[in-house]
Amino acid sequence: MTVNGSGCPAGTASVAAAPDKTAFTVTYSSYLAQAGVGAKPTDFRKNCQIMVRVNAPQGFTYGIAQTDYRGYASLAGGASAREQASYYFQGQSQTASVVHPFYGPMDDNWQATDATPVGSIVYAPCGETRDLAINTQLNVSAGTSNPATTTSFMTMDSTDGSLSTIYHLSWQKCT
Repeated sequence: MTVNGSGCPAGTASVAAAPDKTAFTVTYSSYLAQAGVGAKPTDFRKNCQIMVRVNAPQGFTYGIAQTDYRGYASLAGGASAREQASYYFQGQSQTASVVHPFYGPMDDNWQATDATPVGSIVYAPCGETRDLAINTQLNVSAGTSNPATTTSFMTMDSTDGSLSTIYHLSWQKCT
Protein backbone atom coordinates (compact mmCIF):
# COMPACT_ATOMS: atom_id res chain seq x y z
CA MET A 1 0.00 0.00 0.00
CA THR A 2 1.15 3.50 -0.76
CA VAL A 3 -0.31 6.71 0.61
CA ASN A 4 0.64 10.17 -0.60
CA GLY A 5 -0.73 13.62 -1.20
CA SER A 6 -0.93 17.08 0.31
CA GLY A 7 -3.24 15.77 3.07
CA CYS A 8 -1.01 12.81 3.94
CA PRO A 9 2.66 13.70 3.47
CA ALA A 10 5.24 10.99 4.17
CA GLY A 11 5.04 9.71 7.73
CA THR A 12 1.57 11.15 8.51
CA ALA A 13 -0.64 8.18 7.56
CA SER A 14 -0.63 4.53 8.58
CA VAL A 15 -2.61 1.49 7.46
CA ALA A 16 -3.85 -1.56 9.37
CA ALA A 17 -5.82 -4.55 8.07
CA ALA A 18 -8.58 -6.22 10.09
CA PRO A 19 -7.64 -9.73 11.26
CA ASP A 20 -10.39 -11.27 9.10
CA LYS A 21 -9.22 -9.28 6.02
CA THR A 22 -12.68 -7.78 5.44
CA ALA A 23 -11.57 -4.19 6.13
CA PHE A 24 -8.56 -1.94 6.49
CA THR A 25 -8.10 1.33 8.32
CA VAL A 26 -6.07 4.38 7.32
CA THR A 27 -5.12 6.69 10.18
CA TYR A 28 -4.10 10.29 9.38
CA SER A 29 -2.33 12.79 11.61
CA SER A 30 -2.27 15.97 9.49
CA TYR A 31 -5.17 15.89 7.01
CA LEU A 32 -6.46 19.49 7.21
CA ALA A 33 -7.92 21.94 4.67
CA GLN A 34 -8.56 25.57 5.62
CA ALA A 35 -9.43 29.01 4.30
CA GLY A 36 -9.19 32.44 5.92
CA VAL A 37 -6.85 33.98 8.48
CA GLY A 38 -3.46 32.25 8.50
CA ALA A 39 -4.25 29.94 5.56
CA LYS A 40 -1.92 29.75 2.56
CA PRO A 41 -3.54 30.00 -0.90
CA THR A 42 -3.12 26.21 -1.42
CA ASP A 43 -4.56 25.21 1.98
CA PHE A 44 -8.19 25.24 0.78
CA ARG A 45 -7.78 21.80 -0.85
CA LYS A 46 -5.95 18.76 0.47
CA ASN A 47 -5.97 15.26 -0.97
CA CYS A 48 -4.70 11.80 -0.22
CA GLN A 49 -4.22 9.12 -2.89
CA ILE A 50 -4.22 5.57 -1.51
CA MET A 51 -3.07 2.68 -3.70
CA VAL A 52 -3.95 -0.72 -2.28
CA ARG A 53 -2.74 -4.11 -3.45
CA VAL A 54 -5.11 -6.77 -2.15
CA ASN A 55 -3.88 -10.34 -2.57
CA ALA A 56 -7.17 -12.13 -3.16
CA PRO A 57 -7.24 -15.88 -2.53
CA GLN A 58 -7.24 -17.94 -5.72
CA GLY A 59 -10.73 -18.06 -7.19
CA PHE A 60 -11.90 -14.88 -5.43
CA THR A 61 -12.05 -11.16 -6.18
CA TYR A 62 -12.98 -8.09 -4.12
CA GLY A 63 -14.59 -4.66 -4.29
CA ILE A 64 -15.28 -1.77 -1.90
CA ALA A 65 -18.67 -2.22 -0.24
CA GLN A 66 -18.58 0.69 2.21
CA THR A 67 -16.25 3.41 3.43
CA ASP A 68 -16.70 5.39 6.64
CA TYR A 69 -15.08 8.81 7.00
CA ARG A 70 -15.14 11.09 10.02
CA GLY A 71 -13.53 14.28 11.17
CA TYR A 72 -14.12 17.74 12.55
CA ALA A 73 -15.24 20.96 10.86
CA SER A 74 -15.20 24.54 12.07
CA LEU A 75 -16.96 26.59 9.40
CA ALA A 76 -17.90 30.25 9.76
CA GLY A 77 -21.38 31.36 8.67
CA GLY A 78 -21.34 31.53 4.87
CA ALA A 79 -18.39 29.11 4.53
CA SER A 80 -18.69 25.59 3.16
CA ALA A 81 -16.64 22.41 2.86
CA ARG A 82 -16.82 19.04 1.21
CA GLU A 83 -15.32 15.61 1.57
CA GLN A 84 -15.00 13.69 -1.69
CA ALA A 85 -13.75 10.22 -2.56
CA SER A 86 -13.14 8.51 -5.91
CA TYR A 87 -12.58 4.76 -6.30
CA TYR A 88 -11.22 2.78 -9.26
CA PHE A 89 -9.07 -0.22 -10.14
CA GLN A 90 -5.75 0.40 -11.88
CA GLY A 91 -6.17 0.07 -15.63
CA GLN A 92 -9.97 0.39 -15.60
CA SER A 93 -11.85 3.51 -16.67
CA GLN A 94 -14.85 2.95 -14.39
CA THR A 95 -14.61 5.39 -11.46
CA ALA A 96 -17.11 5.86 -8.65
CA SER A 97 -17.12 9.26 -6.90
CA VAL A 98 -19.09 10.46 -3.89
CA VAL A 99 -19.26 14.02 -2.51
CA HIS A 100 -20.47 15.02 0.96
CA PRO A 101 -21.09 18.80 1.43
CA PHE A 102 -21.04 20.68 4.76
CA TYR A 103 -22.19 24.26 5.45
CA GLY A 104 -21.39 26.88 8.08
CA PRO A 105 -21.97 27.86 10.67
CA MET A 106 -20.67 24.54 11.95
CA ASP A 107 -18.34 23.66 14.81
CA ASP A 108 -18.72 19.92 15.31
CA ASN A 109 -17.62 16.40 14.42
CA TRP A 110 -18.79 15.08 11.06
CA GLN A 111 -19.22 11.63 9.61
CA ALA A 112 -19.86 10.47 6.04
CA THR A 113 -20.47 6.99 4.68
CA ASP A 114 -20.07 5.88 1.08
CA ALA A 115 -22.14 2.69 0.73
CA THR A 116 -22.56 0.68 -2.47
CA PRO A 117 -25.59 -1.59 -2.93
CA VAL A 118 -24.50 -5.22 -3.29
CA GLY A 119 -25.56 -5.42 -6.95
CA SER A 120 -23.55 -2.29 -7.84
CA ILE A 121 -20.19 -3.14 -6.28
CA VAL A 122 -17.38 -2.94 -8.84
CA TYR A 123 -15.04 -5.92 -8.43
CA ALA A 124 -11.42 -6.31 -9.50
CA PRO A 125 -11.03 -8.51 -12.58
CA CYS A 126 -10.79 -12.20 -11.66
CA GLY A 127 -7.34 -13.74 -12.03
CA GLU A 128 -5.59 -10.37 -12.31
CA THR A 129 -3.67 -8.37 -9.75
CA ARG A 130 -4.89 -4.78 -9.90
CA ASP A 131 -4.25 -2.02 -7.40
CA LEU A 132 -7.30 -0.31 -5.95
CA ALA A 133 -6.96 3.48 -6.10
CA ILE A 134 -8.82 5.65 -3.58
CA ASN A 135 -8.45 9.41 -3.93
CA THR A 136 -9.91 11.41 -1.06
CA GLN A 137 -10.00 15.17 -0.76
CA LEU A 138 -11.15 17.92 1.55
CA ASN A 139 -12.12 21.35 0.19
CA VAL A 140 -12.94 24.46 2.22
CA SER A 141 -14.38 27.68 0.80
CA ALA A 142 -14.68 30.94 2.73
CA GLY A 143 -17.81 31.67 0.68
CA THR A 144 -19.54 34.78 1.99
CA SER A 145 -17.72 34.68 5.35
CA ASN A 146 -14.98 37.27 5.93
CA PRO A 147 -11.64 35.50 5.27
CA ALA A 148 -9.78 38.51 6.72
CA THR A 149 -11.27 37.95 10.19
CA THR A 150 -12.23 34.23 10.32
CA THR A 151 -10.68 30.86 9.60
CA SER A 152 -12.76 27.91 8.46
CA PHE A 153 -11.30 24.43 8.40
CA MET A 154 -12.14 20.76 7.95
CA THR A 155 -10.03 17.86 9.10
CA MET A 156 -10.22 14.10 8.98
CA ASP A 157 -9.64 13.20 12.61
CA SER A 158 -11.24 11.86 15.76
CA THR A 159 -11.26 13.15 19.30
CA ASP A 160 -7.80 11.69 19.91
CA GLY A 161 -6.33 13.58 16.96
CA SER A 162 -6.28 10.80 14.40
CA LEU A 163 -8.75 9.62 11.79
CA SER A 164 -9.84 6.08 11.29
CA THR A 165 -11.25 5.67 7.81
CA ILE A 166 -12.49 2.10 7.50
CA TYR A 167 -12.71 0.50 4.06
CA HIS A 168 -15.07 -2.50 4.03
CA LEU A 169 -14.31 -5.10 1.35
CA SER A 170 -16.81 -7.36 -0.35
CA TRP A 171 -15.47 -10.74 -1.50
CA GLN A 172 -16.92 -12.66 -4.43
CA LYS A 173 -16.14 -16.08 -5.86
CA CYS A 174 -14.88 -15.91 -9.46
CA THR A 175 -16.87 -17.77 -12.07
